[in-house]
Amino acid sequence: MRRGRGQKKKKTYYQKRKMCRFCVDKNLQISYKDFNSLRYFITERGKIIPRRISGTCAKHQRKLSSAIKRARVISIMPFSVSTS
Repeated sequence: MRRGRGQKKKKTYYQKRKMCRFCVDKNLQISYKDFNSLRYFITERGKIIPRRISGTCAKHQRKLSSAIKRARVISIMPFSVSTS
């Protein structure tokens, strides 16, 4: 395919691959009791952030989602934000 006058070739940009913070730092533990560490993985509306956005690996995402669900059941975390 020919490029006309004044048209340039598109540049491709590569995004840096996200690393799982739990794989990088082995001292971090996923616990349903630790609200401060779990709150980074939920949105303002109370939804769990998917792993393609958060960058966690599949193994830790499964542990993370079960910890968030446990924390919701024993009322450490809200299921959803109440609208007033």
